[in-house]
Amino acid sequence: MQILITGSQGFIGQNLVIELLKYQSYEIDTFDRDDDISVLENKISKADAIFHLAGENRPKDDDAFDLTNYKLTKRICDLTEILQRNIPIIFSSSTQATQENPYGKSKLAAEKALIKLSKQMKCQVTIFRLPGVFGKWSKPNYNSVVATFCFNIANQLPIQINEPNKLLSLVYIDDVIRSFIDILDNQGSKEKCNVVEPIYSITVQELANQIQCFRESRKTLITERVGKSLTRALYATYLSFLEPSQFTYEIPYFPDERGVFAEVLKTYDSGQFSFFTTLPGITRGQHFHDSKSEKFIIIRGKARFRFRHLITNERFEILTSSDKLEIVETIPGWVHDITNIGENEMIAMLWANEIFDPNQPDTISSEV
Repeated sequence: MQILITGSQGFIGQNLVIELLKYQSYEIDTFDRDDDISVLENKISKADAIFHLAGENRPKDDDAFDLTNYKLTKRICDLTEILQRNIPIIFSSSTQATQENPYGKSKLAAEKALIKLSKQMKCQVTIFRLPGVFGKWSKPNYNSVVATFCFNIANQLPIQINEPNKLLSLVYIDDVIRSFIDILDNQGSKEKCNVVEPIYSITVQELANQIQCFRESRKTLITERVGKSLTRALYATYLSFLEPSQFTYEIPYFPDERGVFAEVLKTYDSGQFSFFTTLPGITRGQHFHDSKSEKFIIIRGKARFRFRHLITNERFEILTSSDKLEIVETIPGWVHDITNIGENEMIAMLWANEIFDPNQPDTISSEV
């Protein structure tokens, strides 16, 4: 299937191209800003579907809105009709198409041209009225405030907030691309304007605060709740603005005669991850917890865990190693320790269900 993409070098276009390249069933052709308009006819004649993404957002002259957003769309419609190409067209419009400004008027005019073509040619036209789109490869000071904030904060540049309580409506680029391809796969007739879901709402100040937290997490080691929804999408976007020199960061570590201990990652409500090394014959631990629990796994070497019940004095031990990847849990009310019984340095990874608080450590020394 031959797919023609206008505006393939733009933010949305780049993401669409990369996604379509994952599928062997699609061949991609493009029409971009530097291409001569004369080549468009030949490209449309070979296309099985068109993603019309080319548009002008922030031109120096308002006339560019009409030239790119409307007249280019009208030319595509005219050529499609002349060539009698009954092919699906997916158009990226804007929620501003309902607004009385040059950008909105040009997008609305483009929509009308496409709807007219759909009625005349009985072809599938799908119009997406997009709010603010954000995601990787967006341009700061051009595509969205999200891109600007991410770029500036990642590079420790100041940000400007004029309306902190202004509510933003946002859609994530991955959701946009998925919605586009769903239309291409299903090819259902859709002349009305479509929406991408979910649509996220956040104030300008909340947005700035969230992105600031992403940067600060490298210092505090406390990760934001980046596993789902808007925070996940914003975090991915923020990371995309890091330069290669920013791909690494150091964490604090604490060496002593036993080895090294380092905290790696902390969460707001699900504890923290750490790792430690232990020299041969050295024992760590020798304490118990009232409520805290831990999970250990030996990454390299051999270990002996010993346990003693505080009430019954029941004792037992567990031998484990990196040859047998298993989790050893420490249980509240049981004294425990861990000894390196191998000949080389042992490395262990540790999860605790809460962030260590030196004022309330819940760690009481006791012999096994």
